[in-house]
Amino acid sequence: MALTAQQLADLMPDATQVESNEPEMASSLHYAQLALLVSFLEWLWRDRHDFFIGANLTIYFSHQQLKNRDFRGPDFFLVKQTQKRPRKAWVVWEEDGKYPDLIIELLSDSTAETDRTLKKTLYQERFHTHEYFWFSPDTLEFAGFRLWGQQYQPIAPNETGWL
Repeated sequence: MALTAQQLADLMPDATQVESNEPEMASSLHYAQLALLVSFLEWLWRDRHDFFIGANLTIYFSHQQLKNRDFRGPDFFLVKQTQKRPRKAWVVWEEDGKYPDLIIELLSDSTAETDRTLKKTLYQERFHTHEYFWFSPDTLEFAGFRLWGQQYQPIAPNETGWL
């Protein structure tokens, strides 16, 4: 028996009860890098209440993804023009369809290939995230991409080497 869209939606869990399903950080160095990213931006924007920072938090972007348990969560993401409040996960359909404006992945031996390929494609084609960066705390590999049209283009370093 085929389900209608409403019947399928009725079977989905209450989004306030959906929790993140992300693995632990690869090392204490990765954790320290993530803590630095979060604490720096929280301090810099301490007087603002119009953003959300996700750190090692799952992004649920479709009912099918949730049903298939195809979890995807960046190490760090920023959503602007939203309410700053605690969340157990970022549930796109409960957040007015908003996806992250910025994503940063911290590369490790076990995630680097996925971060450079599968996740980059997902963030480009499904999320349409404006800026995507990856950084390896171990090797210091650093790359950034900006969405131009429908494709990520590498961000060229400026005269001081910054992206």
